[in-house]
Amino acid sequence: MAARRFMAATLGVSMLAACDPLPQPLYGETTPPAAYRTQPGGVRIDNEGYQLDPEGYRIDKSGARVGVIDVPAKTAGDDSNAVAGYYISRTGTNAPGRVASSNEGSGTGPGGMNLPTPSQMPQQAPITPAPGNVPPPAGYR
Repeated sequence: MAARRFMAATLGVSMLAACDPLPQPLYGETTPPAAYRTQPGGVRIDNEGYQLDPEGYRIDKSGARVGVIDVPAKTAGDDSNAVAGYYISRTGTNAPGRVASSNEGSGTGPGGMNLPTPSQMPQQAPITPAPGNVPPPAGYR
């Protein structure tokens, strides 16, 4: 009798271990949509409705690229360095330059404004009535 129960329990456990309760996605049957569609004339349009040039950049109605920035021209003469002041072991010196700040001198962002010290802050009025002086509401234990 005990052997039959043991065999039934073993068979039940092995059947539970063999089945996976979570469904598995069928990656072979699903293909992601293309990032662009092609119009009948061969013009490619991306998912946001912009026309694309042969290299895949967005272009406006006049054919100029949208959102392309000439980084060397924009940063010419700037001596900023992302690791300024950190020790560079390869050269044995600290990195030159300064850390770049996009809002330097605008009064916002880190270092853009001087925060007041606690002694310069205005005093806050006390909360009345103070929470310790208020009796608990009816039915509160």
